[in-house]
Amino acid sequence: MSQIIKVLSVNVSEKKGTIKKPVGSISLSNMGVEKDAHAGPWNRQVSLLGKESIDKFSKEAGRDISFGEFAENITTEGLKLYRTLPLDRFMNESVELEVTQIGKKCHGTNCQIFQEVGNCVMPKEGIFARVIRKGKIQAGEKFEYKPRIIKTMVITLSDRAFQSLYPDKSGKIIESRLREFWTLKGRKPGINYVLIPDDARLLEETIKEAVQNGNDFIFTTGGTGIGPKDITPDVVKPLLDKEIPGIMDLIRIKYGSEKPAALISRSVAGLIGQTLIYCLPGSPKAVNEYLDEILKTVEHSFYMVHRLDIH
Repeated sequence: MSQIIKVLSVNVSEKKGTIKKPVGSISLSNMGVEKDAHAGPWNRQVSLLGKESIDKFSKEAGRDISFGEFAENITTEGLKLYRTLPLDRFMNESVELEVTQIGKKCHGTNCQIFQEVGNCVMPKEGIFARVIRKGKIQAGEKFEYKPRIIKTMVITLSDRAFQSLYPDKSGKIIESRLREFWTLKGRKPGINYVLIPDDARLLEETIKEAVQNGNDFIFTTGGTGIGPKDITPDVVKPLLDKEIPGIMDLIRIKYGSEKPAALISRSVAGLIGQTLIYCLPGSPKAVNEYLDEILKTVEHSFYMVHRLDIH
């Protein structure tokens, strides 16, 4: 659900680590805030801090804090900014910003802000963004805050399940576990599910459509063995821009050391454009085992795809 926040002040400084001064307006380019020391071809182009954080610190410091004193480019009101997440967005008719980082390392005694104020709230509650759409901002304007929805397509391949000879448990396990995983991360998951027969053409069309529709992830289940109807890796591999072999190799070795049949799996993982795809076996037990390992990597992989180095 989107939320509206108000811009209370826009601020600039010519040197890093110094207090920023309020100005009438700021211009945003693809390098950040023009005439500001933090502009550049990196992910911390624009800094934002909420009045909610400033007011809290003012009480602790025992004095009023002016806008820009914590070196924020944009001072806002209406949302606790530190509760946002990377890749969330702020937008209005003029500009669009994408959150890239929550907080930062403080330079401590080498920082003018720290020296003058005695502490700094930016490392804990300030956020940083990069410019998606260029334009001008001034005090009094409003932003619409739009949290990033994690879009996922779950595809089950099974002739028998498609014919309603038995229910599809594996696809539903993937859907349920992904929903739980992203919800615990504070994200809103947008998960679509489709059940198709073991048909190579239909699988390829479904994957291409999911990529075209901007899905962040695709999870398939079924068709990863060596039987005559096991076609999933054969369809997926030619579509990949980059393969990610390590995760599936680890799973095969981990479970294959106890159950040699697991070594027969031809499961693959990789990247198609900006969509991460994981091909899992068809059994519910195997799906849970694979997800136990895959879910350890998906958030970091998601950020890497979008040029965010977040550990």
